[in-house]
Amino acid sequence: MADIISAGNPHCLEEAVRLLRAGEIICYPTDTVYGVGAAASNDAAVKRLFAVKGRSPGKPLPLLIADAASASLVADVSPLARKLMSRFWPGGLTLVLRKLDDFRSVALAGQDTVALRVPDHGLVREIIALLGEPIIGTSANRAGARPPVTAPEAAFQLGDMVALVIDGGPRPQGKESTVLDITVSPPCILREGAVGRQAIREALEGKEVA
Repeated sequence: MADIISAGNPHCLEEAVRLLRAGEIICYPTDTVYGVGAAASNDAAVKRLFAVKGRSPGKPLPLLIADAASASLVADVSPLARKLMSRFWPGGLTLVLRKLDDFRSVALAGQDTVALRVPDHGLVREIIALLGEPIIGTSANRAGARPPVTAPEAAFQLGDMVALVIDGGPRPQGKESTVLDITVSPPCILREGAVGRQAIREALEGKEVA
């Protein structure tokens, strides 16, 4: 079983970043469910994460970033993207954007798009900021299993396959993020979750959403 450390532990931030820099995989709480991640630039770690999840390496993984400003280091940020980021970040909306030509990660599975989110969880944003790069932002479950909402559930599902589980208590949201592709017109909801369709429509001033 992986080590479990409280999010309130004063050494938690440094330990999480140390492990990520060493190419390890960790589980962490977010505002939605528990996530599992690795440093996005570490190809070996990301490939192991695909295996840990039981996920096809041809199916891209989303990334978490520390703040909206960081999105421009990874993706082409359109005025529409900025409007949605201003309304929903940090929070439960993942945006699919065109990636920058010079940004590469095995997590993207060769796609020219990238799914980004700023989580509404201070510790996770601190981890990403101190690490200095995005981390994988997928739920901490095996493919097909229920996304965990407590640290023990995450540890039970992934066990010794991860180096650390950060216990931030039960996740009150209990839903995965909503995934919205804004590289197409009209924008398309790929997965409904924490942010409702009506809230997105209101943010887009009533424009159509597929």
